[in-house]
Amino acid sequence: MFDIGFSEIALIAVVALLVLGPERLPRVARTAGALVRRARASWQNVRSEIERELAAEDLKKTIHDTQRAADLRGEVNAAAADIDAAARGAANPPKPAPTDERT
Repeated sequence: MFDIGFSEIALIAVVALLVLGPERLPRVARTAGALVRRARASWQNVRSEIERELAAEDLKKTIHDTQRAADLRGEVNAAAADIDAAARGAANPPKPAPTDERT
């Protein structure tokens, strides 16, 4: 996350020891550690919530696409049935009605 090495941390610790003193430094260190833990936990909660929302949106999109594909398949099947029926009708044209030629 941050690009802080051991030497920087040691320098911060020495300055904190000089500024705060040996009596208050452990309490401040515990408080700082607790704040860092809370911040990490909050960040992790936000991150997991965003990932859940993205997964839900992806799932909704997949369901929608699947429903569209099923609708299109139904339309294609109906069109194929119409074409098949028309082809059968063209192969067997209706016979003309008999005419009365007696007149």
